[in-house]
Amino acid sequence: MKLLKEIANIAGKPGLYRVLKPTRTGVIVESLDEKRQRWVINKTTRISILSDISLYSELGSDKTYALRSVFTAIRKQHGPQVTLDPKIATEDELAEFLVKIAPKYDRERVHTNDIRKVIAWYNIVSAHLPEAFDKPERETTKNLKKAAGPADETPVKKSRKSAASSQEAEVTSNE
Repeated sequence: MKLLKEIANIAGKPGLYRVLKPTRTGVIVESLDEKRQRWVINKTTRISILSDISLYSELGSDKTYALRSVFTAIRKQHGPQVTLDPKIATEDELAEFLVKIAPKYDRERVHTNDIRKVIAWYNIVSAHLPEAFDKPERETTKNLKKAAGPADETPVKKSRKSAASSQEAEVTSNE
């Protein structure tokens, strides 16, 4: 879910956007929809990166549900698309949905509109950026390190400066 660091919600604009690169006046974003339109968003516009968003829990202010873990739980339970329509779902249906995903979420601080956004964002990311749900290849890097052997057997390269100073030391000891 590293791709959530590139996905943003922009205040006052519907949908989600991929942050492409910064400019002098703001950032260039691309919409996550069929059109893939690009805009320059001003510095003063409020942008929320999805990897920084979390849901409040009943366990305290320092305990929250990160959005990436909520998305992972939704993926496990509902697959690539949530069938519950957030626009027409009742408050009870939305609350029941989130209880299955995050059982200890704070019902007073997480509003119905927040649950609607989570469902809508999940559907957008799942439809237009499915690679965000790919598993990281940690096993592959572990296997490569094991195949390389112990760290003691790897040769160490000398920098030019240290090689030159060792040659000077040999010359002075030979004289």
